[in-house]
Amino acid sequence: MTTLDDVSRLTSERFRRMSPGNQDKLPPVDGTGLPPGPRWPVLIQTVGLLRFRHRFHPYLRRKYGDVFSVRLAPGGRPLVFFTRPEHAKEIFAGDPEIFHAGKANGILGPIMGEHSLLLQDSGEHRRARKLLMPAFNGHALREYQALVTEVARAEVATWTPGEDFRSLDRMNRLTLEVILRVVFGVTDEQRLAELRPRVNKTVNISPAVLLGWGYPWLQRFSIWKDTIENQLELDRLMYAEIRERRTAPDLADGTDVLSRLIVQGEDGDALSDTELRDQLVTLLLAGHETTASALAWALYEAGRDPELLARCRTAATGGDDEYLEAVFKESMRLHPIIPMVVRTLMEPATIGGWDLPRGATVGPSIILAHQRDENHPDPWTFKPERFLGQNPPPNTWIPFGGGVRRCIGAGFAQMEGVAVLREVFASYAVETVGDDEPKVRNITSVPRRGARIRVR
Repeated sequence: MTTLDDVSRLTSERFRRMSPGNQDKLPPVDGTGLPPGPRWPVLIQTVGLLRFRHRFHPYLRRKYGDVFSVRLAPGGRPLVFFTRPEHAKEIFAGDPEIFHAGKANGILGPIMGEHSLLLQDSGEHRRARKLLMPAFNGHALREYQALVTEVARAEVATWTPGEDFRSLDRMNRLTLEVILRVVFGVTDEQRLAELRPRVNKTVNISPAVLLGWGYPWLQRFSIWKDTIENQLELDRLMYAEIRERRTAPDLADGTDVLSRLIVQGEDGDALSDTELRDQLVTLLLAGHETTASALAWALYEAGRDPELLARCRTAATGGDDEYLEAVFKESMRLHPIIPMVVRTLMEPATIGGWDLPRGATVGPSIILAHQRDENHPDPWTFKPERFLGQNPPPNTWIPFGGGVRRCIGAGFAQMEGVAVLREVFASYAVETVGDDEPKVRNITSVPRRGARIRVR
């Protein structure tokens, strides 16, 4: 069992082991014959992809066509983008022994840890997914729904009619509370008060911080030192929560994800404290700001269109959850939170007619898939009706990825989105204050000005 004295050692070892330079070495890449792409310096291409993705992806497609390559730091490894649904289908259906998602997500390793579901491949990934699935099946989601509604109702009750505020901030506060209670099962107010700022500092980082893992000498400077110190403190709190939960007398009665994982492990495949920590951080980071940003954009769009707002309010008071879910899905289509889905090839593969070498990273651009007129007619218009009684054509709406690596929390995110929108629109009319546009924060995109709204 992990003691608090071990935390500093465990965290330091994770940073060292999971930094891009120390992870399992990716195979060398034969760069001849790759699809076209810019010849700019590697660092410029990396910054363009991380910082200016919403302009960079469309620019590259206009210049180079439906398939193009960029080279990323450290080392200038190639990333090949695909933008057509048939290409996405090939990638999602690819043999998971060849199409490795874990290695492609390696930049997240120092934060999430080697046991993270997002970073594992092959048998390790199958084992982790099997352990986590029961916590996100239909029965579990129905149990979580009442708690999500309770948290949303309490948040909405604090809003002041007539006051302008950043809806992103309120949605972040709400979704963090949901994650801490549903995933961690934390109800102690002192522990919640300690966790909230640490989680927010983990989420609210510049893409530049991610580069620091590839260039260890940067970690001497304050922005990276602060990130490391915050991680150490967050780990201390998380290991303490895990240790206490293991010995809780009512452990078997817990409905939160952490309790479920511990009890399930006692019946067979037990997870160590470190494995639990890595999976919980993954669920925390993957399910917190992503959902908050989608909700903020949904409120922003509703507040700009009186007809849409009226339909949302009618749906909220009349129990039309299907329409509210369509609003949430359309928000994720028009304002994608994650830019791409990536896989690293462990053997040569042919995708979209391109013969690609072992070691190349490939993936569909979510941004471009959601913008293509042939995928979504009139793509710049917010139209929830796209999702009423139908789904878009396969592999054209991919905010949760696809194939065997499709996001395990997709059902939870949609349930939470509907519950929150129901509480907001049942209580208030929403008016958008000013225009907004996306900006990049860590690996996600959020409203630059916070999607400001006024309620009445």
